Amino acid sequence: MLAPSLRSRAHQHSRRRPEQRQRGRLPPMEPGPAGPPCRGLRRGRRLLLAAGLSCTALTLYTCLQELPPLDVGPGRTRPPPEVTVLLWWEPFGHRRHMADCQLRFNISGCRPSTNRSRYWEAQAVIFHHRDLVLHGLGQLPAGPPQRPPAQRWVWMNFESPSHSPGLRDLAGIFNWTMSYRVDSDIFVPYGYLRARQASPRFSLPRKTKLVAWVISNWNEAHARVRYYHQLRKYVPIDVYGAQGLALEEDSMVRTISQYKFYLAFENSQHTDYITEKLWRNAFKSSAVPIVLGPPRSNYELFIPPNSFIHIDDFPSPRKLAIYLKFLDQNKPLYRRYFAWRDKYNVHMTSFWDEQYCKVCEAVRTAGDQLKIIQNLASWFES
Repeated sequence: MLAPSLRSRAHQHSRRRPEQRQRGRLPPMEPGPAGPPCRGLRRGRRLLLAAGLSCTALTLYTCLQELPPLDVGPGRTRPPPEVTVLLWWEPFGHRRHMADCQLRFNISGCRPSTNRSRYWEAQAVIFHHRDLVLHGLGQLPAGPPQRPPAQRWVWMNFESPSHSPGLRDLAGIFNWTMSYRVDSDIFVPYGYLRARQASPRFSLPRKTKLVAWVISNWNEAHARVRYYHQLRKYVPIDVYGAQGLALEEDSMVRTISQYKFYLAFENSQHTDYITEKLWRNAFKSSAVPIVLGPPRSNYELFIPPNSFIHIDDFPSPRKLAIYLKFLDQNKPLYRRYFAWRDKYNVHMTSFWDEQYCKVCEAVRTAGDQLKIIQNLASWFES
């Protein structure tokens, strides 16, 4: 096992899902006995709640790649019902073409749309938090009635709680959450690992430099900037972005791939908040990530323990610098941080297409039970 199961993780960290007020006649689904990771999952997606909770986030995504299509019997090819998902505001006001979920993600019968005239036929409506804050609650769909009885309102947010104002005003509005948190109703991480299929063996790019960091939001009050000031006293760090070297457009991966290590420092430290700084900047560039974010145990739910270096592994920045210099001179030990590449490929979530299509998938498998989230703020901030 790469990490504790999600079930044990919820127990150990006292994770709380948002308090929900149930509507409708169906009782909550009772979880069945947990079996070995993947074995129960292969019986079909409907067993995810029964067996999949024993998987780590990494194992869960690996297992999903192996699911066979559901057997509907000989001679019967029932197409899935059409699902209309309405995006109330396009994230950050950027207009874009809506993806074909069948072509991109093999999710059929999905119709994502930004056309508000489809509101009354939409099975789900997505509200991006940053745009909700910008426009205000007064710009939500008006009633009466405010929404069709079976329609789900989905709160979508991929910023950390430190950068998510207005949470306290959202009690009793939404039916589902969609975020990077594992315990969201619709879990969409910034990236994940897929089981490696028959493909060329991983080849480590030639490394000629030691440590890199790309940062656009420089704030002296942030923990990451304070740690950087201490670390640079003992080891050279090339900084790119607003406070450092220029970075040519679309050259990030190519530039960082020259470095042995990358500072995957998050702008704030919260549960499951592990962003593209790890998945793209470090992993896609084949640099060993040095992470500052949630605890090591949280990272290990998503990635192998020997794939990264956590600042908490060392009592001081000076001790970390000594270790980096040691690895720089010891090629076999450095290469051990890439052993996992023989088993997994890195997948970067496709913002925002993947989110819209996953809502379609969730609507189709949710059944008739509805709920209302009463304590969104206390859950997301926990």
